[in-house]
Amino acid sequence: MNGATHNDAETLALSALAATLTDERRAERFLSLTGLSPDGIRARLGDRSLLAACITFLEAHEPDLIAVAEVVGVKPEELLRAKAELE
Repeated sequence: MNGATHNDAETLALSALAATLTDERRAERFLSLTGLSPDGIRARLGDRSLLAACITFLEAHEPDLIAVAEVVGVKPEELLRAKAELE
C-alpha cells in the first residue's frame, strides 16, 4: 500500500468518526458499545485500530453505515475498503 492510500484511509475513517460523533443517537451508542470516553477518543485519534473500529461499528448497523457514508460523501463500500486498509 502506498502512502497516499494509507493517508486516504485514515482521513476517510476520521471523517466517519466525526460524522458518528456529531449524531447524538449514534454517538451515545458508539460510546456505550465501545466503552470509550470522549477524552479517550481524542487521545487515540491517530490509532488505526480505533479508526477501523468506528467503521466496524457502522458496518454492524447498515442504516448508520449508509447515513455516515452519505455525510462524508462516499459510497459505503469505500468506508469498508478504508477499514480493510486500516486493519
